[in-house]
Amino acid sequence: MTAHYESVPNATLYTDAFGVSPPETTPMPDVWPRKPGFFIRNVTWPGDAPPDGQALASLPLELSRGQFGLVPTWVKSASDAKLRSTKLVNARSETVSTSNHFRDTWLAGQRCIVPMMAFFEDDWRSGKAVPTRIARVDGKPMGVAGLWERWAKDGVEIISFTLLSVNANSHALLHRYQQNGNEKRMPVILGEGAYGAWMSARPEKAREFMRAYPAHLLTANPLQKKQRVGDAPGFAPIS
Repeated sequence: MTAHYESVPNATLYTDAFGVSPPETTPMPDVWPRKPGFFIRNVTWPGDAPPDGQALASLPLELSRGQFGLVPTWVKSASDAKLRSTKLVNARSETVSTSNHFRDTWLAGQRCIVPMMAFFEDDWRSGKAVPTRIARVDGKPMGVAGLWERWAKDGVEIISFTLLSVNANSHALLHRYQQNGNEKRMPVILGEGAYGAWMSARPEKAREFMRAYPAHLLTANPLQKKQRVGDAPGFAPIS
């Protein structure tokens, strides 16, 4: 499970890589469960139902801010949302359309792209967890497939998002990471030319994007020590 990633720090990269305006507030350098992060979504459509594929494809994209860790709409209270969201930072692509936590969001077409420079996984091959930064070889930002949701009750609103993941047991690079004996997973890294298609595809076609990113296009570098970075200036906590 990917529960820690590095945000995109350079404002121009949001426009150059993703075609959206940069954030007005400084992104946190590191994003963890229940911390604020940025994601890209279609401009919200009017009404309760999403438009058909053609209309959806014509909607512009916008950068939004939300909590890392999805909050399903059926959660009854803000306190329950806090407990559940830490476990819902990843959605398994194989079960996203049937999972009670993600099914409604997936079927509603609330897909998003999560910009990041890298994500972090632990290397357990030495018997100890060695935190490792995984990024693109060319140093460009990644666009990871995700889902976003809006939860509101008793005057409290939580915008949240999750990363979609695929099996990485046979991946030439990612099979080395995460605890031994557990299924290996990796986030769905989208190809740069696939952003628009991912955002406008119907749910049944969106499954075609659920595949592992080529290992030779990624690089892994162990960190000297595991360090949790505090909140960056300019962010207010999300209720």
